[in-house]
Amino acid sequence: MAGVKRSVGLTFSVAVALLIGAPPAISAAAPTLPSASADAMDVPLDIGPGQATRSVATAYAHAHPGSAPAGSNDFACEPSATHLRPVVLAHGTDTEAYADWAALSPALAADGYCVFALNYGGAIEEEDGDVAHETYGVGDIVGSATAFGSFVDQVLTATGADKVDVIGYSQGATVTRYYVNKMGGDAYVDHWVGLASPTYGGVMFGLVPIVRAIPGGEDFVEDVFSRAVREQMQGSDTLNALNDGGDTVPGVRYTTIGSTVDEMIQPSSNIALRDAGAENIVLQDLCPSNLTGHFRMPYDPYVIDVIRTVLDPDAERHASCSAVPLGTDIPQVVIDANS
Repeated sequence: MAGVKRSVGLTFSVAVALLIGAPPAISAAAPTLPSASADAMDVPLDIGPGQATRSVATAYAHAHPGSAPAGSNDFACEPSATHLRPVVLAHGTDTEAYADWAALSPALAADGYCVFALNYGGAIEEEDGDVAHETYGVGDIVGSATAFGSFVDQVLTATGADKVDVIGYSQGATVTRYYVNKMGGDAYVDHWVGLASPTYGGVMFGLVPIVRAIPGGEDFVEDVFSRAVREQMQGSDTLNALNDGGDTVPGVRYTTIGSTVDEMIQPSSNIALRDAGAENIVLQDLCPSNLTGHFRMPYDPYVIDVIRTVLDPDAERHASCSAVPLGTDIPQVVIDANS
């Protein structure tokens, strides 16, 4: 069985090399990653520069731990008459606010929004008993949703706003929707936006059924990768609980923005919400030649414009529909993850 598990683990690693957030490197000895506690949250305050690509943003984040994306986390920001609600951003798996939001945050701030971004679900990654680095978005989703709710409270108190709008990318979409749907967040969120949202999870290139067929397979995924990865597999207890009784709740506007060529959420129809109050936007319906996938979504200029106009239909567009080849940026994502 150990040999089988090793083989599945290496294959699963290849899939996770195209996974939600920045994936771990493939190695013979996987790092020990403790489960994150519910309060493992950090609010970065050292503002970094805006970035145009994930690769450059990731490199900057590694060189400058604790960076906040440009335009974010000004707790003295006062919402304007045209943008009354602050926008709160939640990153994806095994990454952080700066790496995911270094392009969108400054774009929203330039539009006049008060923008806020946290690091949630944190844990210390160890290699050979030594601390390697702190990572985020790896803890259990319910605990991360609790932390996100606490952050929203801070934002509302600081800005005096009655409600916020929320944008969650990848796992961040699930974390924030759990807060909205199951923790009373519907009283404080007007518009929820899920970018590349794993609403109904992914089969991860068909590997999830294989993993589940092996005794201890799901535990292996959690031990080698993280609790958060396990909880985003299609059919997980967490996703089933979140979507039980309906995947939306009354009084909140919901929007998903997805791609038919998402490298992780397969089938891509699992991105869409299925109940009342939801608008599901498919990138290729708007721009068929743009084959941006999961990892490029927060950095694609056209997608950024879609987000801006979802929040404000009167927002001036800055990017036109243009061709993006299939697989763009994926080789660099894998290189960055293993460097």
